Amino acid sequence: MKSNFLLSLFLIGSFTIVSAQSNNRAFAITGQSSGNFNWTDIRAIDLSSGSVNAVLFESGKTRFSLKDIQTKKDVTNIFITGAPAVVKMKGDMSVSSDSIEVALPSPTSLMSAAMAYDQRHEKLFFASMHVGKLMWLDLRSPNESPSFYTVAPLLVDNKNWNDEALNITRMTIGGDGNGYAITNDGNHLIRFTTGKKVIITDLGALTDAAANKDVSVHAKSSSWGGDIVADAFGKLYLFSAFHHVFEIDINTKVATHKGVVSNLPENFSLNGVAVDADGNVLISSANTFDGFYKVNLNELSATKLATKGQVFNASDLASSHLLGENQLKNGVAVLKPLDILSESFISVYPNPVLNNKVKISFKNVMPGTYEISITDLEGRSIKKKSVEINNPGQIEDFQLNKQLAKGMYLIKICNSKNENVLADKLILQ
Repeated sequence: MKSNFLLSLFLIGSFTIVSAQSNNRAFAITGQSSGNFNWTDIRAIDLSSGSVNAVLFESGKTRFSLKDIQTKKDVTNIFITGAPAVVKMKGDMSVSSDSIEVALPSPTSLMSAAMAYDQRHEKLFFASMHVGKLMWLDLRSPNESPSFYTVAPLLVDNKNWNDEALNITRMTIGGDGNGYAITNDGNHLIRFTTGKKVIITDLGALTDAAANKDVSVHAKSSSWGGDIVADAFGKLYLFSAFHHVFEIDINTKVATHKGVVSNLPENFSLNGVAVDADGNVLISSANTFDGFYKVNLNELSATKLATKGQVFNASDLASSHLLGENQLKNGVAVLKPLDILSESFISVYPNPVLNNKVKISFKNVMPGTYEISITDLEGRSIKKKSVEINNPGQIEDFQLNKQLAKGMYLIKICNSKNENVLADKLILQ
């Protein structure tokens, strides 16, 4: 079944300084070896081939630290409800209790099938299966002893370990910089902030579009499992384990069925999805070792990749790309993702925006008149301002309307020749 639902996407991307390797990189939660179905290890893979570039974490082998981000204390156990007897208990704890304490020998020991890469803060978020515990790996920590963190609130409170409906199996970073996760049953669309203070918000249940007819985003037989990716327009795209694809509007929570991915093996459970630099998606399976596939989004057709080395089954994938980045326009400048001044050219900070005010640093630019413009995602003008730059490192304040709705906008700066010297997303929180 063909679908042209992404044909009209054009880039409104985040232009960051990255190496060729990291720009073509995805992360995968995999089994520990060939034929292993314990999804506890984290690997970096090449988006063009699926080949493993690096091993970031091996459960039971890699030294690590795991701390509560608020208390700064080590986390060695976790309270869960409705746990089966096969879960290793701590001490003499009994499974008959409504809430029991289990040992947590590693951050991934309960396995995970949901992950999201936050390039802005260099965090790799993931959720524990069954429990809904949000954790993240600090990618700036040493490879030989990585640092993991977690927060006390759960993404979703699952009262029954065996109830797969509330399992978190889909996660991504949205175009607005927030993280998003969806339960199997589609009754919980969850947003979490990614900065210093992580705030978890349950946005509520997804709603089927009228055009979906007999294919529901809530149906276990067609729409559970899989993964989600994001575009730059406030949309998520859910690829279910059964190969169905839904477009989800974050604001309305309406899920529109877009088709079924073709040319996949019948036994291929679609579990991981990551966007590459060309706007295609790489998909993986948690249950088969057939290999990785690349999906053409206009046709929803899959092509198998030629992977060198061992093929790992992967329960989830994550990359830094948004859908639509394959149509990037020329002539834009780079913008550092952190809230600090760039060593050269033009920087905007803080981003995300605080108190509706940003500062723009003009470093190492030619003196002259520059026009700053803010638009919404459809190109409608919000505010413009002309500034005269005379001194190296000159900083200009730009005040946004206090009634402006929170969300993602675009900032563009042109010189006196009407040439773009900067274009980037501006996130208003």
